[in-house]
Amino acid sequence: MTPQQAAAAGAVRGLPPALLPGLPFTSLAPMQDVTNLPFMRVIARRGAPDYFFTEFFRVHAHSRLEGSILESVTRNDTGRPVFAQLIGENLADLRRAAGDLQRHPVAGIDLNMGCPAPKVYKKNVGGGLLRDVAKVDRILGTLRDAVPGLFTVKMRIGFEDADNFAAVLALINKHGIDLLSVHGRTVREGYRGDVHYNRIAQAAATVHCPVQANGNLTSAAKALAVWRETGCAGLMIGRSAIRNPWIFRQIREAGQGLPVHRPTLADVRGYVQDLYEATRTEGIPEKAHVNRMKKFLNFVGQSVDPEGRFLHETRRAQSEAELFTVCDRHLLAAPDQPYPDEPFDGVVARPNCEAPISTGDGCRL
Repeated sequence: MTPQQAAAAGAVRGLPPALLPGLPFTSLAPMQDVTNLPFMRVIARRGAPDYFFTEFFRVHAHSRLEGSILESVTRNDTGRPVFAQLIGENLADLRRAAGDLQRHPVAGIDLNMGCPAPKVYKKNVGGGLLRDVAKVDRILGTLRDAVPGLFTVKMRIGFEDADNFAAVLALINKHGIDLLSVHGRTVREGYRGDVHYNRIAQAAATVHCPVQANGNLTSAAKALAVWRETGCAGLMIGRSAIRNPWIFRQIREAGQGLPVHRPTLADVRGYVQDLYEATRTEGIPEKAHVNRMKKFLNFVGQSVDPEGRFLHETRRAQSEAELFTVCDRHLLAAPDQPYPDEPFDGVVARPNCEAPISTGDGCRL
C-alpha cells in the first residue's frame, strides 16, 4: 500500500473527513493533564489537527465520566472531531463507560493499550494489557459489540518485546477496529532509544484499517518521512505538538509542496502567553499555575537555545512576573529569529521534575 492509498483508506473506513484528503491525516495524541479543552483551543488557533483525542477516562467499578475531560467533547468549538479514550480492563465497566460516552458527540471510542507508566501497567491496564493476548481479545470483542460507531485502539508494539505484536494485530482485524494508532516502542522501552518504525510498517501492511504512526515525530519533515517509510495513513503527535503547536499546519503545507510556516521566537512568546491565559483556572494560586506552565515550557524550551538557559531559568521562576521576564529575555531579544523545527541536541525536557505531565500515550511521566 502506498502512502497515498493509505491516506485514502481513512475515508473508506468512515473516519470523519480530513482537512486535506490525499495527505496523511493528523491527530493530537491523548496526554493526561494536557489535552483538555483549553489546550485543544490553543492548538487549533495555530493549525488544528484533523482529529483530537481526549485524556483517558479511567474506567473501574465506581467510575463516572469525569466532567473536566468530558467538556473537551461537549464544549469543543475547534471544529475538529474528538475521540474519547478509555483505560480499564473490566469488561462490564468498559461496556458501561462506552455506552455513557456515546450519549455525547464523540467521533469514536478509543482504547488505551499503550500507557507505559508502571503505576498503570501494574494494574493490568494501558500497556499492561499487551502481556495477555486472550484478555485483549475479550476486551476488543466487548467494546466492538458496545460501539456501533467508530472504535479505535492506541497501542505499543509489545510489553517486554514484540513477540505478541502479530497476534494483537490479528485481533485488530478479527474485531473490525476502525483505526489503529501505534507507538513504535515497547512498554518497557518507555521513551528511550529509537522508535521501531518497521513495526509500524508491519501494522500498516497487516491490518485492514488505517494506521497512525506515533513516536518521535519531531517535525513536519520527520513526520512525512515516517509516513512515506511506513505506508501509514495518519500521524499522531503528542509532546512535539506541545513544543511546536504549528506542526499540524506545517505537515499540511509541506505535504502540498507549499512554503512551510516558520514561527519566530516572537510567535513562541505569543503562544506561551496564550497558553498561560487559556489554562488558568479560577481559584488556583499564581505560583501553582506558574509551576503548571513549567511542564509545557520544558518542551518549548528544547528549541529556544542550545545551551538550555531558557529551561534553567524558567524552572526557577516563582511568579508570573518572573516567568514572563525570562520569556521576554529569551524570546523577544531577537523576536524575528526563526524557532527551530527540531529540538536542540542535549536539551532535555524534564517534566517529571515539575508537577506530573502526560505522555503521548495518555499517561503521566
